[in-house]
Amino acid sequence: VAGTLTTSSAVKITLTGGAQAKNVFWQVAGAVTFGTTSHFEGIVLGQTAINLKTGASMTGRALAQTAVTLQMNAVTQP
Repeated sequence: VAGTLTTSSAVKITLTGGAQAKNVFWQVAGAVTFGTTSHFEGIVLGQTAINLKTGASMTGRALAQTAVTLQMNAVTQP
């Protein structure tokens, strides 16, 4: 992703067709924000900050060069 990656609240990004979160990488040049109670799958490589809003969940990993901010989140290892 050349810019930022932002998901709205309560949105679910799920993998299908046998894809596994441990094999899907999201490389983002800007900031990453997952909205309140949203769900995301995959490994996120962020150049800047990754922010999971309250109640957001993730199956994967969140790796950033600056900071990863969690607010009452569930992150499940793939």
